[in-house]
Formats: sequence, structure tokens, C-alpha cells
Amino acid sequence: MTDNTTLLVGPFNRVEGDLELRLDVQHGRVAAAYANSPLFRGFERIMEGKGPMDALTIVPRICGICSISQSMAAAMALADFAGKTPSPDGAKVAQLLHMVENVSDHLMHFNLFFMPDFARPVYADRPWHGRAVERFTAAKGSALKRATEARAGLLHIVGLLGGKWPHTLAIQPGGVTRAPSARDKVRLSADLAAFRSYLEEVMFGAPLERFLELETLDQVSGWETGDVALFLSIAQDLSLEGSGLGSGRYLSFGAYPSPNGTVFERGTLVDGFSGPLHPEQIVEEISHSWMLGEAAHPSKGMTRPDEEMRDEAYSWCKAPRLAGLTYETGALARQAIDGHPLAKALAREGSVRARVLGRVLELARTQVEMERLLASIDPRAPFMRHVKLPSDGEGVGLVEAARGALGHWMRVEGGRVTSYQIIAPTTWNFSPRDERGVPGPVEAALVGAPVRAGEDTPISVQHIVRSFDPCMVCTVH
Repeated sequence: MTDNTTLLVGPFNRVEGDLELRLDVQHGRVAAAYANSPLFRGFERIMEGKGPMDALTIVPRICGICSISQSMAAAMALADFAGKTPSPDGAKVAQLLHMVENVSDHLMHFNLFFMPDFARPVYADRPWHGRAVERFTAAKGSALKRATEARAGLLHIVGLLGGKWPHTLAIQPGGVTRAPSARDKVRLSADLAAFRSYLEEVMFGAPLERFLELETLDQVSGWETGDVALFLSIAQDLSLEGSGLGSGRYLSFGAYPSPNGTVFERGTLVDGFSGPLHPEQIVEEISHSWMLGEAAHPSKGMTRPDEEMRDEAYSWCKAPRLAGLTYETGALARQAIDGHPLAKALAREGSVRARVLGRVLELARTQVEMERLLASIDPRAPFMRHVKLPSDGEGVGLVEAARGALGHWMRVEGGRVTSYQIIAPTTWNFSPRDERGVPGPVEAALVGAPVRAGEDTPISVQHIVRSFDPCMVCTVH
């Protein structure tokens, strides 16, 4: 490899959808990165002219692994449009469905998307490699079998309460269509108990509460049981705490909203300091996107593809900014903004290791919250309220998908949708440069990544990209 070269990396395996990276490499390290979302799908265009309730059928099909997140955002936008709130216990069931999907995503990311990279021959000389091969070799590792079995058992909850997964229609602006009985609660409790057993036996190797008591980086580095310990030993050996460093800016729309508030708080975190979230300050920039129009707040914006694909642009993804700045979103952001001490310490680190541990921490915390939430559901309560939609107006639905902040902005005129704009988590994290030339979060995190001679797809780059857990089919809808 010469001192200065350009690599085109992609498509990536074990990434949902299509992703390409252009890397400018100087002296064996990434000097600049450009993330391209090469597939435009146009769900925002599909929604134009449809009845507003059609959103519940159409937009969940943006994605097959986070469809409940899309359902939740659409149902919330419809409720906001109607000026109504769902029934309290209906909201709890919707929360539980959403939690199950997000936990399922985290489990699959750790076991099937992220950890298999360490079973590659490039790491054959490392002391942990044999264990990684046995646990995480694609399609063969013992950890993969246990994880998929545990996930299938957890998704029984969605089958019982949602009828099917993905693309359930159980979540509505007024609540949910399935009222669980007392007998159902017993079955659901057994499903949650089985999943806890898996987490404590395999992932953590100890009671979840022990892991949740950890507050410092030194404490988590000393964790010695379960697959989490294997990851930590790998991370220490490869110095993943210094890889893929972020900007230190995080945002969360608040996870699992209900009439009584959110389970995990909304807000921002900048250089360790918490602050409020002002969604009205969001602007989608398009200077480096193959889009027509002008930068605008999503309630005023449009999605019109530039069929000529002008030269100064390089992605179908827009560039969302909050008050003109890039923000990272995801499980690490959620847990740090919610105030967990370990998550706040990890957010200050802002590395590959931190993002993975953020998901691990959220797995444990969400399991506890699912158990609490199920216990609070009253089978005698109403689970649905009648919601009549007006013929004109606007609605907003802000939720947290597994990968971070997801927003739906709807405008209706004469009973028909005239605008439906969506910003997905990966739109935030994998955005292109803005009009000031500031790179998006993953583009900035890739700067400095080592590239060895002969590497067409640098392993360090793959670790950084997968630490963000991109869902590219959501990115440009």
C-alpha cells in the first residue's frame, strides 16, 4: 500500500441493508471517511396521498428487525395528530412489545453481528482466539445456538400479545388490540424468567443485579464471568477502548413512552453534561445527499430524490443535525442520558468497547424493567380507547429503537397524508457531511483507524462500523 490511497469498502456482511465506505488512507490510517447509503427506498413518498391510518400497515415494513419501533412511532404520531393518549394499560402492553424487540436486537447484535469478527483467522495468534472460535464462529458457534433459542423463546411474548412478528398491527393510537388475561400474565412471566435464566447463565454468568451494581470502568473491566467477560478480555487485548472514538455528544428521545412518562429518560448529553432535548431544533441537511430541496425541520421538509445524483453528494441519507451539531444515538446514549453511572463513564470513553457495553448494560436493565412492567399490568383494565382522527393537522411520534432515536412527523390535509418524514437512528449515526463539511458520527469515528497493507476491508473499520449496529434499510426508508 502506498502512503496515500483511497479504499472503497462494501458491501458489508452482517449489516442490515447496503453500506459503502470511501476511505482516504494516509500513512496506514484513515484520514477521512465518507459513508454512502446506496439504496433509496422511498417509504416517505409511498405515504403521500394515503389515509393516515395506513401508516400502521406501511411504515413498519421499512424494516424486518425493528418493525415494532416503526409501529410505535406511527401510533404515537397518530395519537398526537388526534390529540389523544392511549389507555394506560394498553400503553404498558405496547411498551412490553417494544422492549422485547429491542432486547432481541441487542442479543442478535452481540452474538451474530459483532462477536463473530473475533473468530477470524487474522486473530489466530491471540490467546482468546480459540474460545472465540468455539463460541462465535458463524453458523457453528455454541453461543449462537443458545442465543437464537433464547430469542425465539422471548419472542413468544410478541406472538401472544401481538399476533405475529414482524409487522404486528396490535399497536394502535388508542392502545393495543389484545387484552392479556391473568392466565396470559403467568405465561408471559415464564417467558421472561426463561430469558433471565439465559442471560444469567450465558451472557453474564451471574445475577443481573450484580452487573447493574457496577459504576466505574475499573469495575466493569474486572468482570470475569460469561460471554461478557470474553468480550472484555478481547477488548483489552485489542485496545478497543481507544478505537472509534465519538464526539461526546449523545441524544435520546426517551425510551418506552406512556401517559405516565418514559422508562428511560429523554435528553442530551454533551461532554458529560446532561441537558434537555429540543426536537424543534432538528434540521435535515442535504448538501451532500442525493436529495432535492432545502435544509429543513422534518415537519417542513420533503423527500425528493435527485435522480441526476449530483457530484458533490455521495449518499441517499440526509444529514440530521440538532442545533447545527452531530449527535450519536443508541443504547449507550440512552443509558447515559438516563443516568446510570457506568453508562455515563462509558459515554465519556465513547469507543467501540463503550458502545458494545452500552448494549450489554441495556440488556440487563431492560430485563428488570420488563419484569416490573408485566407485574404492573392489570388484566381488568381497558386496553384500548376510541380515537377519532381529524381531517387536518399534524402529529409527531418520537421513540427509541434499539439503535437509537426514531422520529415520525406526519401532516394530513383533507383526510390524506401530504407529508410523512422519518429520521431513523442510523440516519443520525451514518449521516454524510453537512453544508459546513462536518462529517457524520461514524465518519468522524473512523478517522485514525489503522489499515494494514493488503486489507481491502480493514478489520479495525469493521469493528467500528459494527459497534454502531447500522440498519441501512431504515436509513433512507
